[in-house]
Amino acid sequence: MPPSAYFVTSAVFHYLGPAFAVLLFARLDVLGVAWLRIASAAAVFAVWRRPWRVWRSSSWRQRRLLLALGAVLGLMNSSFYLALDRLPLGTVGAIEFAGPVVLAAFGLRSRRNVLALALAVTGVWLLADVHLVGEPLGLAFAFGNCVLFVLYVILGHRLAADGGASGIDGLGASMLIAMAAVAPVGFTDAAAAFTEPVLLACAFGVGVCSSVVPYVCDQLAMARMARSTFALMLSLLPATAVGVGVLVLAQIPTGLEILGVALVVAGVAVHRERRPPATQQHPATPDGPGTP
Repeated sequence: MPPSAYFVTSAVFHYLGPAFAVLLFARLDVLGVAWLRIASAAAVFAVWRRPWRVWRSSSWRQRRLLLALGAVLGLMNSSFYLALDRLPLGTVGAIEFAGPVVLAAFGLRSRRNVLALALAVTGVWLLADVHLVGEPLGLAFAFGNCVLFVLYVILGHRLAADGGASGIDGLGASMLIAMAAVAPVGFTDAAAAFTEPVLLACAFGVGVCSSVVPYVCDQLAMARMARSTFALMLSLLPATAVGVGVLVLAQIPTGLEILGVALVVAGVAVHRERRPPATQQHPATPDGPGTP
């Protein structure tokens, strides 16, 4: 499969799971839902990949990377849900993308790609038409999630440098670390679900949709494309967030938000990845993702 197919799958599930999570906020506290999302994903990875084997065979440098990614995943998921409890899904998605846009700029060289970045930034700015006086705490969590998302992209690419399967094993180990990191603030809030099988099953579904399918697809995509290309393609996420918000949560966008979606999609369409030389046609190397 081409890297773009993995990315599109990730983009859809990246916000489909959180949209379902919003529906659980009426039954569980936000941090409880966040912890159940992480714990569900960690359980899947534990059964599927047995990630503790990666920890045992890793060097201390690799273990530090796993610990860092685990801490980032835990904080990122928690801040994302805290923002989602206060702001529309499309707005949180747009703010989340602001950081990766800046990250993408470091890898851009052609005028065409600069134009693509300008279109994407303009679209994101329109989508993020939020009034500071409306929900300042929600915005603080959203921008905190934005910073953590940038760290996730950077650390995720380092993890994916050894290839898709190895990256997924490392991701599973990091998810177990994230579960432990968030437990002090989320386990108590999640305890109510342990006595309601249907509610627990719903939370498990949120975890699979939010943290298994998209993160695995991210690793497979990251191992096959340059970090700058992956970061720019993330401009699809605000558009996906708005679409999922309409379909699942009935959050109807304004005219400016629709224009923002169109500009974001245009930015992705204009962007073009530079072809590597004939002797470097492999998608990834042991040192990192392939060159755009």
